[in-house]
Amino acid sequence: MSSNTVRRIAALAAATALPAGLLMAGAGAGVASAADPACVQSSHDTKNDWSTVWITHTYDKTVSAAEVAAGTNVTYKIVVGTTSIGNPYVNSITDYPPAGFGAPVSAKVTAYHFAQGQVTEDVTPQTSGDGGWSMNSTGWFVNSGNPVTAEITYKVPDNTAAGTKVTSGGIGVGGTVGVGTGKPGLTSCFNVRAKNPGEAVLGSADGAGAGSAEGQLSSTGSISDVLGDTITRVINNGS
Repeated sequence: MSSNTVRRIAALAAATALPAGLLMAGAGAGVASAADPACVQSSHDTKNDWSTVWITHTYDKTVSAAEVAAGTNVTYKIVVGTTSIGNPYVNSITDYPPAGFGAPVSAKVTAYHFAQGQVTEDVTPQTSGDGGWSMNSTGWFVNSGNPVTAEITYKVPDNTAAGTKVTSGGIGVGGTVGVGTGKPGLTSCFNVRAKNPGEAVLGSADGAGAGSAEGQLSSTGSISDVLGDTITRVINNGS
């Protein structure tokens, strides 16, 4: 019998032991709710003035999902670009997370490197001293075909109530040729949903050293895969 079959049998057996209410809650949690027009995932802005020599620079901020559970991770993507002939260098991108969020879990920046093209590198954010987290470089090159993209991940606080609308702060950018600016209104919003069964199971297992490091679903997100993964971790940890 293959290991995949064993895992699924174990998962299904565990699933039958779950309370019926939990299984029904999982079915409901899998249905996406209608987008809330008052809670927008993405913001866009531009800058074109004497400081940019009338070259247009663009700024975008997006949150990774419209609905996120408390205790799981959420990622903000910041993109700084230009639509004109300018080629500024960006040497800092600062993200301002929602109030109550802790230090970032991780961050990475994708930027153009000569003779290599777009390259993604892990970075270590530094506190900006004013509530933000800054990613810094000697200079990320930007032109009309090559924006610089920063992605910064945080854990949603465990005590955030389901139904809460969570709105981030804006961004700050430093660099050359007028690209530097503060954009406090460049925000992103998501709704907090209840944890689905997989997240609840893995979140509880974390305390015993058996859960996912990020408290997220498996790659497929199915209950059988989630429980199978959890049981496999428990067996492996006990062996």
